Amino acid sequence: MSFKTPSELAQGACSVAVSKSRWSVVQMLILGIFAGAYIGFAGFLYTVVTHDLVGFAGVGFTKFLGGAVFSVGLMLVVIAGGELFTGNCMMPMGILSGCVTTGQVLRNWLWVYLANFLGSVLVAFLVFHSGLAAGPVGAHALKIAAGKMSLTFKEALVRGILCNWLVVLAVWMSMAATDVVGKIFAIFFPIMAFVASGFEHSIANMYFMFLGMLLKGSEKVAGLANIPEGKLAYVGWEGFFHNLIPVTIGNVIGGVFFVAILYFVVFKDKLKEN
Repeated sequence: MSFKTPSELAQGACSVAVSKSRWSVVQMLILGIFAGAYIGFAGFLYTVVTHDLVGFAGVGFTKFLGGAVFSVGLMLVVIAGGELFTGNCMMPMGILSGCVTTGQVLRNWLWVYLANFLGSVLVAFLVFHSGLAAGPVGAHALKIAAGKMSLTFKEALVRGILCNWLVVLAVWMSMAATDVVGKIFAIFFPIMAFVASGFEHSIANMYFMFLGMLLKGSEKVAGLANIPEGKLAYVGWEGFFHNLIPVTIGNVIGGVFFVAILYFVVFKDKLKEN
């Protein structure tokens, strides 16, 4: 066949976990910054494309198109090269298979998560100072940030679970493809689905919320956004972590349990043979 089977993907996931566990700190920081930046680029593209589209195309198509363009972020990570915390939630399959240790996985997660944060806020900082978010695009970005920061803990947690179930499946499916076009299609549909559905991605949220915090200080942007004071008050560091903590926990649950653990249960006999 021109693609790998699910059992072959499980075997490949173990090999990937081993490779990722061997990165040096410098390699993880560089590749993690790249991945955070690529997700930030996708976030800005999403905002530009969707900021005024509802009035012309309706809510549903706007969500679809926003998800479609956002998928470029994971395409850059997988094809160009990057270390993305949410995608690396597949690594515990290597723990279960005995090819990596829990310490190695946690080491990767720690440095990659930190680097993703640096890359995402770097792009948010550059976008803010580019002047490209000084008008209606910025107002839309501020609305997005306020909406994320005002979610309840439970809402953020559950949306995080649903999100990374799909994101890790996108990475999983991309491993099945043997050519670049196949990888693009494997990534496109799950990422489009999670964004259009309104699920929550921790690394994307780092970008969206940090940009929102920068834009909140602009009277012009805040005026165009016309967000109620009660909701705008969430935009700040407290709101940042109010969202990021449950979303990150949810992302770990979604990727580790619903993909890594359950696929290991299905294919553990095949993995033992190897």
